[in-house]
Amino acid sequence: MSSQDKMKRIKILYVEDDPSSATLVRRLLESEGYQVVHAADGLAAIEAARREIPALILMDINIGGLDGYEVTTRLRSIEEVEGVPIVAVTAATLDGDRERALIAGCTGYIAKPIDVDKFPEQVYSFLQGTKEEIESAEEKSEYLVEYSRSLVNRLETKIRELEGAHAELQRIEKVKSDFIILASHELRTPMTCVYGYIQMLLANPDIPGDADEEGSARNLLHRIAAATHRLGLVFDEIRNVSLIDADRLDLAWEPVPLKSLIYNVVGNLQKAGPTRDLRFEFEGVEELPVLYGDDKRLHQALWNVVSNSIKYTPNGGCIRIVGHQIQDTVHLSIQDSGVGIPQAEQEHIFDHFYVLEDTSLHHSSG
Repeated sequence: MSSQDKMKRIKILYVEDDPSSATLVRRLLESEGYQVVHAADGLAAIEAARREIPALILMDINIGGLDGYEVTTRLRSIEEVEGVPIVAVTAATLDGDRERALIAGCTGYIAKPIDVDKFPEQVYSFLQGTKEEIESAEEKSEYLVEYSRSLVNRLETKIRELEGAHAELQRIEKVKSDFIILASHELRTPMTCVYGYIQMLLANPDIPGDADEEGSARNLLHRIAAATHRLGLVFDEIRNVSLIDADRLDLAWEPVPLKSLIYNVVGNLQKAGPTRDLRFEFEGVEELPVLYGDDKRLHQALWNVVSNSIKYTPNGGCIRIVGHQIQDTVHLSIQDSGVGIPQAEQEHIFDHFYVLEDTSLHHSSG
């Protein structure tokens, strides 16, 4: 068996953003028995190198994102591939391009367009340990300084681009928040009128039926009133989220008796929905102090958490509310015997509008 036969099926990573060049090199190397992995840009090359651990990396220099020099330098800092030969295969053939590639960490240099007859032998040579170097120490030092400066310049350019993109995102976010605030206000106004007219109708003794009489006119009006009220609350919540994002939410500063707040929220939730077979337990609630804050916002926050526990706790389950004071801080926790949140999803629970939804887990019926 020839020495080249022994190299069969060795894995080579080819980094190239031009499809025609990638196809040519792949066909040449696969005809020689090599296994070729292709990456079209710098970040994909780094990921592929870590994943595949190739025996050789062929690196185009002029690629998108991180260029070939930067990818090579990055790969030299990754333990798994720091010793893998990296050969620049590039059309960058001006004076100094070869030296820049070697300074960046390349093992060798092959100019494009490649010679299809010589290319397999060149690849085999680098696999066997061929390594090109800059002979002059003074020249090597000069190119090293030049490369360091080019990296700093590239870094400055990228930082400026990121700052510009961040400023644009902030502008778009403000436009979005302003639109939501305006839209929720405009929608809230007619909803308030609808709710008011419904209340006027309900106050009319001539409206037939009873609130609990299924299908009667008064029963239907009560349903419409309840749905309109819930929709108004949704508008308020959407508006509040946008106000918080825009740092424009006004908060009250008033005494809030936590014990009363907790019992009111639980009591109102038990009355608001269908009858459920749930047990509530309280620990330390009676000893909680009166604190200063926004009573309405605290009520809303506690309502959201407790209502979520009710929604996802099966009948026969338990919801436990524990409160205690540590120095000048009050800690309040709500625990339930429901389905819980998978570990992988817990980091997202404070993301805006993130919903871990599985309708089979809801328990809204009695």
